[in-house]
Amino acid sequence: MTPLLDVQNLSKYYGQRIGCKDVSFDLYPGEVMGIVGESGSGKSTLLNCLAGHLEPDSGAVLFDTKTDGLKDTVTMSEPERRMLGRTDWAFVHQHARDGLRMGVSAGGNVGERLMAVGARHYGDIRAQAADWLGRVEIRADRIDDRPTAFSGGMQQRLQIARNLVTGPRLVFMDEPTGGLDVSVQARLLDMIRELVRDLGLSAIIVTHDLAVVRLLADRLIVMKDGHVVETGLTDQVLDDPQHSYSQLLVSSVLQV
Repeated sequence: MTPLLDVQNLSKYYGQRIGCKDVSFDLYPGEVMGIVGESGSGKSTLLNCLAGHLEPDSGAVLFDTKTDGLKDTVTMSEPERRMLGRTDWAFVHQHARDGLRMGVSAGGNVGERLMAVGARHYGDIRAQAADWLGRVEIRADRIDDRPTAFSGGMQQRLQIARNLVTGPRLVFMDEPTGGLDVSVQARLLDMIRELVRDLGLSAIIVTHDLAVVRLLADRLIVMKDGHVVETGLTDQVLDDPQHSYSQLLVSSVLQV
């Protein structure tokens, strides 16, 4: 099977400081990869390099495009990468406000992404927006409300609807449950897990919360100081960590 994403020796530096170094992995269709590590481990730098938000200093990010097969997104033209970000890719920010237009209605936020890929029929756009609001448990009568009227959890669900409405094959998630109350986190995680399964999505999820990756991720990458120190099946890494840093991460959670 051809990987959906083939990452080869990806590196990013901030002057002399390592953001991430020589990171390589494959991601297959329908697979969820978790990236964990403490603050400063390089996990967000890696995610932003993968998603095209940061330009790596070296390495390749090969994506299995619908038309041309595996293609290096690092060397793509900006218009090509932007179109990829509207169609086959999606990015869920930790803070929903970073991924939403706060002055536009809930329906408008979802509809904008449809319009970005060529949708023009107002009735169809509104119907699809209403359908997706329902999928993320936002009532239809809130379609004309602005995100500023929503709770944090509802804003995050709206951001997910906005991202998934165009049917992307790969979703990048940066601490998707960060900053939310525990009960809201649990509900959001269940919804994400159902959407990933039902839509056959591939996803890369960055988090410091090992409970999140245990619930969502098939495989796990553990990062420390910009390097990958361990990788494997999620349950395998969490139940029997081999690297001393992974052991420390797991034991710190068990002691809480």
